[in-house]
Amino acid sequence: MTKTTKGISRRRVLKGAGAMAGLAAIGAPHIAGAQAKVIKIGLPTILSGRVAILGTSSRFAVQLAFNQINEAGGINGRKFEVVDRDSKGRPDEAAKVTRDLINNDGCDIIIDGEASSGSFAVHEVVRDLGILCLHTCSETSSLTADPKLFSKNVFRCARQGIHDAVAGGSYAAKIAKEKGLKKWATCSPDYAYGRDNTAEFLQYAKMFEPSIEVVDQLWPKLFAPDYTESITKLMQVKPQAVYSALWGGDLVAFIEQSNLYRLFQNTAYFSGGLGDPPILTAIKNLPQGLNTAYRYNNGFPGSPENTAFCDAYVKVAPHEPTNWAWQNYAASQFIIEALRRTNGNTDSSALAKEISGMTVKKPFGGAGITMRDSDHTIINYPVAWGKTVSKSPWVLDYVDTEWSKIIELEKEWKKEKGYA
Repeated sequence: MTKTTKGISRRRVLKGAGAMAGLAAIGAPHIAGAQAKVIKIGLPTILSGRVAILGTSSRFAVQLAFNQINEAGGINGRKFEVVDRDSKGRPDEAAKVTRDLINNDGCDIIIDGEASSGSFAVHEVVRDLGILCLHTCSETSSLTADPKLFSKNVFRCARQGIHDAVAGGSYAAKIAKEKGLKKWATCSPDYAYGRDNTAEFLQYAKMFEPSIEVVDQLWPKLFAPDYTESITKLMQVKPQAVYSALWGGDLVAFIEQSNLYRLFQNTAYFSGGLGDPPILTAIKNLPQGLNTAYRYNNGFPGSPENTAFCDAYVKVAPHEPTNWAWQNYAASQFIIEALRRTNGNTDSSALAKEISGMTVKKPFGGAGITMRDSDHTIINYPVAWGKTVSKSPWVLDYVDTEWSKIIELEKEWKKEKGYA
């Protein structure tokens, strides 16, 4: 039996309340209740273990972005709450906590702060449930490049392997030609990102400098504690240059263990993951002259916006921003701007329509970052390489790559892979 109050059914009251909330969403005066409900942002990420800095720096950045908008009054009076969960770096756990964040915690939007190993698991969950999701850490190209994985409500606000490969291959080829570096080896983690990133880097390095020959490839397990076996093998093979897609605590361990064997005395080193300030500062004796892709640097680009972002971040975090930090901060800006445009409406399809093709300001200044409509991935972020020095700012002499060149070669790569 339906309860009534003074002849009005409960069902009619609820229906009327829904209509009032709808009017508020299109510009009617603010009404307390459903309109003021907190917007929950779910953040599955890695918060423990050797590579926890990926998750902790992601969390600091997301909290910074949404705290800033909360302090300004929120969106139409609605404030944000960030709910994070630790996946411990396990894909099965990443899928589980993502479902829990949506079904049990009531999260309206997911920011996927997982490494590539977990992002594919998260991707399937959000595709299944139809909720808005922004991947913010996975750099594996196929996550957004492969049309079979496309979802209208899912985006990637993270650098992409193929973009870095074009820039890194061009940069490495120039040095290889100048210094006669013909014998190369690789040492990268044995999972999707490690293998894809390494293959793409070598493809373009050899395209730009055909004399490059790969004499060995090593694939240590992801999150391996000891790299002695790999380093010993490299010492035996004696390559002139080594490329590695190791990152986080794994990379710190590899470099410190390599220092014991003096690997870098006669071997040029190229890293896709070394350029994060907390990684650079964690290495006890950082060798000078190692080549690294740009991740984040408080001096590059040199702009007031970059200084302001770094200053704001270090007020809430115990270290300077990482690559994951700026990516998560930028993702939050896409979400905030989409909610502004929808007047606080958290419907995933409505928000996705706004984000597709959107441009937001870079955390570090300059022209905006665009979320490309065709494949839901960002372009126009810094894609540069530089060399390490032994003190702050840790990396100097950045060489940037024109986005027109990256996009031209990316189109050819997509055709080769059957993605276009």
